[in-house]
Amino acid sequence: MTEHLNPPKPHASIILGIESSCDDTAASVLCDGKILANVAASQSVHEQYGGVVPELASRAHQSNIIPVIDQALKQAGVTTDSLSAIAVTQGPGLMGSLLVGNNVAKALCIAHQLPLIGVNHLQAHVAALFIDHEVALPMLCLLVSGGHTQLIWVEGIDQMEIIGTTQDDAAGEAFDKAAKLMGLGYPGGPLFDRLAQTGDPTKYSFPDAQTQGFHFSFSGIKTALLYFLRDQQKADAAFLDREMGHICASYQRQIVVSLMKRLDKAIKERRPASLGLSGGVSANSALRTAFLQMGTHRNLPAYIPDFAYCTDNAAMVAMAGYHRFLKGDFTALDETPYARAAH
Repeated sequence: MTEHLNPPKPHASIILGIESSCDDTAASVLCDGKILANVAASQSVHEQYGGVVPELASRAHQSNIIPVIDQALKQAGVTTDSLSAIAVTQGPGLMGSLLVGNNVAKALCIAHQLPLIGVNHLQAHVAALFIDHEVALPMLCLLVSGGHTQLIWVEGIDQMEIIGTTQDDAAGEAFDKAAKLMGLGYPGGPLFDRLAQTGDPTKYSFPDAQTQGFHFSFSGIKTALLYFLRDQQKADAAFLDREMGHICASYQRQIVVSLMKRLDKAIKERRPASLGLSGGVSANSALRTAFLQMGTHRNLPAYIPDFAYCTDNAAMVAMAGYHRFLKGDFTALDETPYARAAH
């Protein structure tokens, strides 16, 4: 039988948010829509492998999650007895990592008789835009992360429609794989961005895939970079070291152009009241600049979360959970995490 816990306690709405979908363990406390604490622990163990190792990630979450939650509660000045509900990322993500966060959240709910709110990770990224902004709706949101690239039509914090998505690789993955090809280390995105700022973005040309509607594709540009580096280094072994900044700048420029091209097409057809940029890649300097320029060009408010809310964090989970809480939309304890977005 599906089991729901007791309804929320009749006091200020205090939500504990928990995020463990990939390799960041995070907890946040929100009171009546205001973030009181936002704590995260990253995992350096993956650097030597050039990417996230799922088993190592789940083990690190087990070590980090209780101290992170405890720190968030102390920073917010609240105890578990003061909580109204617990919001946790239910998916998509790495199953082992998700299980750690969900199991801890459920245990706390049982121990303190609190309702559980399972949050979709991608919807939480959109909810991050509502933390510091009075968003004009409907909003057209470009969500760009390591695993997803989507255009989302947003009529409310819990009323969203995906109108465009990547047909293969995400933009963030295209950055990370390029960084790995070029030997930049992990995580590759921030390193790539810094190097790109030293180069000429027009020096080299990379392709833009032809897609239908508002959809994206980034597998082709990764392959083009692979062959470009192979051919150039075959003729000149020092080519990569000499041209690193120009290659990063040119490659980054094409990814940003591809994103803005679809965003502009959607603006013309859907006529939103505002624009939003969210997800981990929203921290990229070139993308942020191009996005804000698009807002100015189209005379639309353009929102970007604070840097603390761009990458995976628990504040966005708490915010998404808060709006579900206000509607009494809770999650049964026997619901399980899900690895894929199509839930």
